[in-house]
Amino acid sequence: MVTGDDVRKIASELPRAYEALVRDRVKFRVGRIVFLSLSPDETVLGFGYPKEEREALVAGEPDKFMMPIASDMRYQWVRVRLSAIDYEELRELIVDSWRMCVPKKVWAEYLQKNPR
Repeated sequence: MVTGDDVRKIASELPRAYEALVRDRVKFRVGRIVFLSLSPDETVLGFGYPKEEREALVAGEPDKFMMPIASDMRYQWVRVRLSAIDYEELRELIVDSWRMCVPKKVWAEYLQKNPR
């Protein structure tokens, strides 16, 4: 099981990413774009994910993934139960979400230093 501290550790290592507290929720941003959001009890992580693919993701693993709350349906967003994933899967979700927010040049530099 992973924790909010694991989320913080991974996100803090990403270029241009920073943590912010917004209405009692920990969020991670690149500029003004939120790419991660922890639930107040830090058991659920919201993350950026392509809208057109999220229904398949949730349907494929409903014990792990959840659709966004109604007010977030318009965004490229989905949620995951932290108790249902391991550290490597968490890292992959975070990096992929962050990648959606940064310029291609930043992603290319990151990839060069951290090949997949």
